[in-house]
Amino acid sequence: MRKVAWVTDSTAFLDEQLKGHPDIYTVPMSIVLDGKEYLDSDLTPDELYNRLKALSSPPKTSQPSVGAFKDLYEKLAEKYESIISILISSQLSGTVSSSEQASQLVDVPVITIDSKILSYPITVQIKKGMEWLSNGLSIEDVKDKIERMRDSYEVYVLVGSLEQLHRSGRMSGLQLFLGSMLNIKPIIQLSDGVLSIKEKVRSEKKAKDKIISYLRESYNKHHFKEVYLLYGLHADEAEKWKSELSELFPDITFGCYPLGATIGVHAGENTLGVGWYK
Repeated sequence: MRKVAWVTDSTAFLDEQLKGHPDIYTVPMSIVLDGKEYLDSDLTPDELYNRLKALSSPPKTSQPSVGAFKDLYEKLAEKYESIISILISSQLSGTVSSSEQASQLVDVPVITIDSKILSYPITVQIKKGMEWLSNGLSIEDVKDKIERMRDSYEVYVLVGSLEQLHRSGRMSGLQLFLGSMLNIKPIIQLSDGVLSIKEKVRSEKKAKDKIISYLRESYNKHHFKEVYLLYGLHADEAEKWKSELSELFPDITFGCYPLGATIGVHAGENTLGVGWYK
């Protein structure tokens, strides 16, 4: 079997199984707070959200540079025959483009895959890809299977802060005012890598009920075994919802995973999402 390096960016949440894996490498994203740049690994979730509340200018995020990918790929070329990079949705970041440009500057073969998602579901793609590769599939077949799996992903998100979306440039002042005054809770859908509003409801409870109905409808058709709860800062809220969902869907395994600092800049600390591969 060819020796393959797996690369992702720091929006992916690597679990304990993958954190210390010798063939997995992470390229960090950057966060700019009041003109000072941090790697997203430099800030704990508490530090990030406390700083967001006191900023004098909107926060910004930045994808890894072409040079950062090139440097990593050149080092990996000394040890590996091929590289597979699975990265945050190209509709949310320019990270995929940076990797593709860097791959043209190195001698080692690099396959860049647009995950069309973020956070722990990227890790799921890496795990499945490693499994398929170890079972003898070619790199090209692994890429094809990851992309087909990727396109079956379904996720719905309750954004934690309309104000934070506004401050990060993702929502206009009028949308913020109307949403705050009317207690609107937009349900955000990530489809084909693009964020869009699935539905607007008048309370968080109604929004959760809607998401549960989406989950039930999809489960009745596809009978998947795993669902991922993605949260901003408050793991306890995710765990509470996990318990409720586990009672409603006893045949599904639910896991809770942080969204990470780069996503939290835009979504806010109370953000909660639910996703699954069909």
